[in-house]
Amino acid sequence: MYAIIESCGKQYKVAEGDVVFFEKLDVEEGKKVTFDNVVLVSDDKKVEVGAPYVKGVKVEGKVVSHGKGKKILVYKYKAKKNYRRTQGHRQPYTKVEITKIKTATEKAEVKAEAEAKSAEKKTATTAKKETAKA
Repeated sequence: MYAIIESCGKQYKVAEGDVVFFEKLDVEEGKKVTFDNVVLVSDDKKVEVGAPYVKGVKVEGKVVSHGKGKKILVYKYKAKKNYRRTQGHRQPYTKVEITKIKTATEKAEVKAEAEAKSAEKKTATTAKKETAKA
């Protein structure tokens, strides 16, 4: 299963367990981050394409670290004028490990399971109360 998400003005293809380098995000290391702008979701059987985004799908990840990329050199000069300038640049990034791709059907299944568990607890507590009264 993979998804294409939109973040920081770019689109990234991600799958569970991938480590992706995003532009600098304002999230502390070790915290969870959620991406709501999912453009496409694909499992082995079907592909869902959003217009512009797929509803009910979220991608969760954990921030591993922050850092700076390799240095690139920016060199400016003007011919025949003895004008030369060299400047370096290191782009900041956030390293994120993708932990889960939550689809709408999974959310519905989780809700159904939670409701079933709460219904079981309610019936168990009412049965205990009835036996205590008798």
